[in-house]
Amino acid sequence: MTEPTHDEAHGGALGSRLNWLRAAVLGANDGIVSTAGLVVGVAGATQSRSALLTAGLAGLLAGSMSMAAGEYVSVSTQRDSEMAALAVERRELREQPEAELLELTELLAERGLSREVAREAAEQLTARDALRAHARVELGIDPDELTNPWNAAWASFLSFTVGALLPLLAIVLPPAGWRLPVTVASVLGALVLTGWSSARLGAAAPRRAVVRNVAGGALAMGVTYAAGTLLGATGV
Repeated sequence: MTEPTHDEAHGGALGSRLNWLRAAVLGANDGIVSTAGLVVGVAGATQSRSALLTAGLAGLLAGSMSMAAGEYVSVSTQRDSEMAALAVERRELREQPEAELLELTELLAERGLSREVAREAAEQLTARDALRAHARVELGIDPDELTNPWNAAWASFLSFTVGALLPLLAIVLPPAGWRLPVTVASVLGALVLTGWSSARLGAAAPRRAVVRNVAGGALAMGVTYAAGTLLGATGV
């Protein structure tokens, strides 16, 4: 007989990897939409390849650096909070070990264990590694896998850059008459992919996510193109 297979993901490590994948997909999506809106808006005002390249490259660099800096600050704040919580827990374990053992017992009992089993489990976990036990059960933190702000910053930088390259190349490589339709088609196709990917990673139905993603991107390009066309027509 073969063992039954399970589709559910188990384990904190897999959950962490899925979170990073979702962040990468969303970063690429931001790069696609923001850069597409920028270059399409400029295309509404001018057909100059150099102007489109300059605007697109400036948007790519500004967006990727902004994403990286924002992610670094955000994750650094989260890491500082995690380390502060661990420091408090370490001090409490040193100063009042019996109270912490009772607290761990109560937390385990709240998860469905009988009082006796919860006490025994708390004692065994405390004997093995008290800080790790409290961090995981009480705080929901894995001391061995604290968030890394540099990893988050580089991931955001790269994912945004990859996403932004698509509309940038699509607007500057084709002949003048094909630039706008090629860019719009490429961007909408990419948004279908990122919308589907984000939905699948989140175990959600992809159709609604794809529609939202494509509609948002199309609206962004439509608004910026209209603004660019208006500014180009007025000679601003």
